[in-house]
Amino acid sequence: MSAGGEAVQATFWLLDAPDSIVDQSHRDPDGTGVGYFDEDGTPHIEKQPIAAFEDRQFAAEARSIWSRTFVVHVRHATTGALTTANTHPFCQRDRLFAHNGVIGDLPTLEQQLGDERALVLGESDSERYFALITREIERHGGSVEDGIRAATSWIVQTLPILSINFVLITATDLWALRYPETDTLFVLERPAGGGGGGPDAGAPLEPSTQAPVHSSSSRVRSWTVTRGGARCAAGSCCTSAPRSKSRACCFSTARRRTG
Repeated sequence: MSAGGEAVQATFWLLDAPDSIVDQSHRDPDGTGVGYFDEDGTPHIEKQPIAAFEDRQFAAEARSIWSRTFVVHVRHATTGALTTANTHPFCQRDRLFAHNGVIGDLPTLEQQLGDERALVLGESDSERYFALITREIERHGGSVEDGIRAATSWIVQTLPILSINFVLITATDLWALRYPETDTLFVLERPAGGGGGGPDAGAPLEPSTQAPVHSSSSRVRSWTVTRGGARCAAGSCCTSAPRSKSRACCFSTARRRTG
């Protein structure tokens, strides 16, 4: 979630919304994590390899955290044990990341990482996926969008995958990707509102009916990932707004197993 230029709480989405993170953790009970940034842009992650509905600390954190951007994840484990190191989100180079899907042939992926293999602390395919994105961002002069495009294009052309959906955030910006197109990328934008996020705060996320995702907001941009010359995956970047024009921008993907 990106709130634009002002720090907000995500309590509604975490605890109270229809199909909240707590509700989803009954279906995906293998770990829960929240990633956010404090006022000076320092990243923080609070995560445990247990379900959110079982974690009293999660509810307390959901009511106390303020940030301009958030990434939250509930895990259905496929690769790696139920440990904190394998629980999403992950932090690399002051970016936070959560993945939804499965990537195979990890030895080939690790070989591609090179020196960025040192960023990986756990066993999951997801953290290695993130390390590849981090590597490509550095190789593309710090451009997050170009790094994402390069990393995801290499993966879909080289490795067996179920899906490579993700959300990546910095202190000011949010990127989301869905692949393959059979998954649904949900995008919700709302203008600044009063308490509880405005009169439509309880409305559900709506799936995009277009691929790639388009929006009337200049803060949401789309791109594609190529496979064999075909343009076949949609992604979006949600960047921050001026403080006087704070908006909510939320992304979610259709549920699949996660690393």
